[in-house]
Amino acid sequence: MTELRQVLDRWRQLDVTVRDLPLALVPAVASFVPAFHGLGTDIGALPTRPFDALAVVAILLQCLPLAVRRRWPAVCLTLVFLGFALDQLRGYHTLAGTGLAIALLSAGAYLERRRRTITVLLSGAYVVLAVALHLAGGTERVDGYVTFYLALILVWAVGSWLRSTRAAETERRLRIADETRTAERTRIARELHDVVTHHVTAMVVQTEAARYLTAAPDRLDETLTSVTDTGRRAIGDLRHLLDLLDPGHDAAVQTPSLRELHTLVEQTRRAGQPVELTEEGTPSESAGSAELVAHRVVQEALTNALKHAHGSPTAVGVRYDDREITVEVSTAGSSPQPADVRQRPAAGSGRGLVGLRERVGALGGEFSADRRADGGFVVHARIPTGSPA
Repeated sequence: MTELRQVLDRWRQLDVTVRDLPLALVPAVASFVPAFHGLGTDIGALPTRPFDALAVVAILLQCLPLAVRRRWPAVCLTLVFLGFALDQLRGYHTLAGTGLAIALLSAGAYLERRRRTITVLLSGAYVVLAVALHLAGGTERVDGYVTFYLALILVWAVGSWLRSTRAAETERRLRIADETRTAERTRIARELHDVVTHHVTAMVVQTEAARYLTAAPDRLDETLTSVTDTGRRAIGDLRHLLDLLDPGHDAAVQTPSLRELHTLVEQTRRAGQPVELTEEGTPSESAGSAELVAHRVVQEALTNALKHAHGSPTAVGVRYDDREITVEVSTAGSSPQPADVRQRPAAGSGRGLVGLRERVGALGGEFSADRRADGGFVVHARIPTGSPA
């Protein structure tokens, strides 16, 4: 089965003219078999005559152009029709006459320009052929010519239907590819937002605080060390993200999980945010991507707390069970710090919360982010477990 698939793949890689060549040679060879003489298409009802040199010309004209039926469908149809006219006017009635149906079907399916002009010219040529057959002594009735013409129209219509179906399929694939690219760009933007924003926000807050610690060298050194650690962690996370995006990277890519919550909370505390972490239950081994999404919810909520409520008490609660992970992060209103010390709230794009809502919703969960009565903020997420996506 594998060998057959390989042969088919190699066949599809050949030039389209080479792949269509058997379609041109088979009816040509069959037309020269004596047992098949006179068994081909017959319009005009002229008596069948023996083969001669012109019969060879008629057969070759009706068959060989089929090799270029997809590359030059108009040329193919013209040559095949000329061979068909010669075949009928001379009364050979060869099997090569089937080439007209193949050429017409191919023109309907692959002809891109001047389709209406080709249709009109072909119809006119058919009328001329019918008149010539009648003048040559043909006994075909008018309804016979009309029936054959309707059959030609049907073949053309089938080819046109194949063309529209192929165009629709191509459009569908392009649309899917575009949607896939958009989804991938959105996913990359979310990952960059999650990885960069949290670390950079912590570094900015810590650097701002360092301005007021020049008189306390020990605390200043501790703060700058924390900034350095945060920067290194940001570089490491970015490298992991680049490994994830690199299709040629074979190493296993680490993704954050709820087991790293303590590290995340400690980093936020070093940035000057009082955070209290409460955990209930034990993370399930089959949590799937729910663990990553829950980590991102906590990360984004703590980042927003640093930016918009720096210094305000923040509570992180995580509850695990077999069916879902529940996360709640609440921040009290801005702490009453002096105006010259308090961090100015940074303007947010809202991309983080929107991304979290979409991530949680993709797993069938619920997400909300609301302002509290005291001016604080609360983020709540219920994330079903067990999804590997």
